Amino acid sequence: MVNYDSVESAREFFYQDKFAVNTEIRLDDLTEDEAFCSLELSDEHRNAYGGVMGGVIFTLADFAFAILSNQIHQLTVAQQVSINYLSAPKGDKLFAKATCRKSGRTSSIIIVNISDDLGRDVAQFVGTGFKL
Repeated sequence: MVNYDSVESAREFFYQDKFAVNTEIRLDDLTEDEAFCSLELSDEHRNAYGGVMGGVIFTLADFAFAILSNQIHQLTVAQQVSINYLSAPKGDKLFAKATCRKSGRTSSIIIVNISDDLGRDVAQFVGTGFKL
């Protein structure tokens, strides 16, 4: 079941997610079983050492997870999530690709792969969504 009839309607709804919007995360595309988000990195996203903060990467992944899980079934909330940081981003932009691994009666499993614009694998996020 698809809950948003277009990527524009999903953008309009998720524009209310002020933390992600203020972090400047963008919803680029949305299908029945995939969500694509991106983030142009700036100094605002960096820690004291100059690296991208882990929370920024997590927020990008969590946003993609939220969009796709609610595309599959509205209303879905995160029940459990984990993230593995694979390597530090070196580029100027991050990309999140969320895919549905399983959609069951009461829960869904979403995998979000984060990469940078240089093709580096940055992180993998796995989330379990509970369908309300």
